[in-house]
Amino acid sequence: MSAGHSHHHGHGHSHGHLPGPTSHGRAFAVGIALNTAFVIVEAAFGFLSGSMALVADAGHNLSDVLALAIAWGATIMAARPANARFTYGYKSSSILAALANAGLLLVAIGAILFETLHRLFEPAPVVGETMIWVAGVGILINTGTALMFVRGRHSDLNVRGAFLHMAADALVSVGVVVAGVLILLTGELWIDPVTSLVIVAVIAWGTWGLLKDSVKMGLLAVPENIDEGAVRAWLSTQPGVAAIHDLHIWPMSTTETAFTAHLVMPGGHPGDAALRAIAHGLEHRFGIQHSTIQVELGGEDCEGC
Repeated sequence: MSAGHSHHHGHGHSHGHLPGPTSHGRAFAVGIALNTAFVIVEAAFGFLSGSMALVADAGHNLSDVLALAIAWGATIMAARPANARFTYGYKSSSILAALANAGLLLVAIGAILFETLHRLFEPAPVVGETMIWVAGVGILINTGTALMFVRGRHSDLNVRGAFLHMAADALVSVGVVVAGVLILLTGELWIDPVTSLVIVAVIAWGTWGLLKDSVKMGLLAVPENIDEGAVRAWLSTQPGVAAIHDLHIWPMSTTETAFTAHLVMPGGHPGDAALRAIAHGLEHRFGIQHSTIQVELGGEDCEGC
């Protein structure tokens, strides 16, 4: 730093109480086991009955099994302690996992889309009754799994994501049941591949959102739920703050956010209690769990002041 400055480092670390590795652990384990078994059964009946809608839904359910596994694994990794090599711990592994999940989903979309287009131009016989019964079981499993995550969906983004994935799966399965009924009533074979295309579109929409958000996190963008301007404006209203510079907000993981800033306070260091109060405000107003603040007295050579 420039000579002549009096720098006092106030580290206002405010750590939110995030769920530990055992939080919702049973829900994740049961959800993964049930949905993995259903994916195998649904894919098998899909191929046996000739229904690409069932195969596509199985692919959708497989993607959500991966999402559940990633969310559970990220919770466990985030709870591991920091060390000399990984001073922030392993929290950012959840971001890498989200990127990997998006990549796997893109591969699955390509494979399902290829076969679906083939069936669209060369329709094959479909057993509508099988579609209805298998998708009906899917509605029960996905709804039951979603209900296991209802309680924690407002406090943990990973749990919220699991809840939304399972709820969406239940709705997709409803669509497959409707397609099966329409095939029985009309005998039109094109209904099955068209339903498959709709399911692929649903998967693609969710994948695009996951890919976009995980890339932003990988590039350390300010999280969507935080307004950088609002944070800066609030800090400027704190007693003694004349200027703010080198303000940075970035995701440490898919659930935690870090913050650093230099506060120019010509009246002198406000004391540790004041810095703790600022850290507390950053957490409860903006959801920033890890804040580090450097106090500067200012001066003619204060860079960026």
